[in-house]
Amino acid sequence: MKPKDDEKQRAIAQATFDLVARTGLSGLTMAEIARAAGIATSTLYVYHPSKDELISQLYQDAKTVTATRLMEGVLPDMPYRARVRRSWCNLLRHRLDQYAEVVFQEQYYNSPWFTDGNREFSTRLMAGFFALMAEGQRQEILKAVPVPLLTASFVGSVREAANLIRSKTLPDDDAVHQMAFGLCWDALKA
Repeated sequence: MKPKDDEKQRAIAQATFDLVARTGLSGLTMAEIARAAGIATSTLYVYHPSKDELISQLYQDAKTVTATRLMEGVLPDMPYRARVRRSWCNLLRHRLDQYAEVVFQEQYYNSPWFTDGNREFSTRLMAGFFALMAEGQRQEILKAVPVPLLTASFVGSVREAANLIRSKTLPDDDAVHQMAFGLCWDALKA
């Protein structure tokens, strides 16, 4: 059997992300993905034997990239607020740069396809970020609420700021990023 082509893999992933961003996850078909990727449907089935397997694998790949990007440049010797700001800005930039991929992750997370295994996988990937939130609570810098609630506030702030920037309601500049992070920080801090 010949090895799978990385270019085709990327085309399949991007086609899936773009289709989900436009039309949603539930009505997505393998034929539509193949057509959008510029490959035969039979070729898509060589790469992924089912829609379930395809979207599960894409979720894991996309979540891995997101979790890595979230903590990029977050160094232990940085002041605490600077580390949280760096994570926030990283996630904002990722959301702006990889919009369709992030929409796919959100739709998958809220779908019947999302399993306990996916949840455990996500939790492992996000361990560094969760530890950052817990550290802030131990130091009495962040509110003493469940970490998932802090995370929801953090991610929601990023999502809404990105939506305002994508819609051109606000410019994509450092001043807006800092204002938006400041509002998020005020919501998180003790």
